[in-house]
Amino acid sequence: MRMKFNKSSQLLLVSAASLMAAVLITACGTATVDFVYVASSRAAGPNNYGEIDVFEINGVSGYMRQIPTSPFPSAGRNPVAEAVSSDSTMLYVVNQDDNTIVQFLIGTDGKLYPQNTVNTPGIYPLAVAVSGTNLFVVDTYQPLPACSSADPCSGSVGVFPLLPATTGANPTPAGAPGTPVVNTSIGASYWPLTLPSNPTHVITPTAVNVLKSGAALFVSAYDASVTPNVGYVFGFSIGTGGVLTPLHGGVPFVAGVHPSAIASDSTSAYVYVTDFANGNIRGFSFASGLLTSLSGSPFPAGNQPTAIVVDPAYPFAYVANGLDGSVNAYSISSGALTRVGTYSAGTQPVAMGIDPSTNHFLFTANFLGSNVSDFELSATAGTLTNTQLSPYTSNAQPTAVAAVAHGSTQK
Repeated sequence: MRMKFNKSSQLLLVSAASLMAAVLITACGTATVDFVYVASSRAAGPNNYGEIDVFEINGVSGYMRQIPTSPFPSAGRNPVAEAVSSDSTMLYVVNQDDNTIVQFLIGTDGKLYPQNTVNTPGIYPLAVAVSGTNLFVVDTYQPLPACSSADPCSGSVGVFPLLPATTGANPTPAGAPGTPVVNTSIGASYWPLTLPSNPTHVITPTAVNVLKSGAALFVSAYDASVTPNVGYVFGFSIGTGGVLTPLHGGVPFVAGVHPSAIASDSTSAYVYVTDFANGNIRGFSFASGLLTSLSGSPFPAGNQPTAIVVDPAYPFAYVANGLDGSVNAYSISSGALTRVGTYSAGTQPVAMGIDPSTNHFLFTANFLGSNVSDFELSATAGTLTNTQLSPYTSNAQPTAVAAVAHGSTQK
């Protein structure tokens, strides 16, 4: 049966449809809780310049969609790490093949605006973290002429003060990386990651974490000069102006065989390190400048764990397993981890994050899948549920994720 309408009925239908469209658009806009920035090591083209996909998360359904102007150039080759400023107005992207950190201003609509580019103190940066007015970067090797990729030596940590805004004819926003902080003990702008007992051993760093309190910084690393390899955590206290002082007399804490990622909880009392080789998680309590192994540590993970996050609002931790393409969920009690479930992600997840607005959604960057998985997490049980239409396509080989709350940005 075919229904007929007079002109008045048609006008009413058009008005109703227009009103519904307006409501949907408004709801979509207000439901965006976060912008997620996914760095991809290769653009979908012939060059090897990286790109940043920008997704918005719907706070009701968890649905992720790229904003209309996404992706944005990473302003360098092979981006491997990202960090957000403490006020959520800046994104810092590490381009490994260029030895650079690029500062982007984050617009209210999630768009990225490049501001400044600085060279890292060492060679092949691999990890970055921001705490307060300092940016910390970990390089695979110390700078020339100390060593090079042809004649490698141990890695290092550098510190950039983040400068305040400037005024005048050419005003600049706050957050520009300044001149690297000088390590007066060696008269250079980096802190070497070396073994006091075996200074010639090559120590390869893998990840960095700064305590929520801002009191200390930890770098996971491993010594490939011995067989089997030995994993370490190097600790530093953070002083005025970002100056680092090695903890424990510069002697690193032993952490398995091949640490791959590191995280700490919101109380700054516990530190967790994934062991890529052994498929487990080393848990430590931190007090008086010392890391002490937790009872029950190491805790089992999957095969080749690559990333770990601790929920800042709820007592849960999550580990991405690269070989399994999965995420393990854990409850936390007095620092100890108890697995509550294992969930399928994309192919080879290498990075993960939790949305900062609600702490209700978890996402993974899947390197070989060239996509992003998105999960809704239970605030009471810590379990995960795949969100609508997950995984979402990104550019080729995503390597890092970062997120800001919608409404915390500027421009």
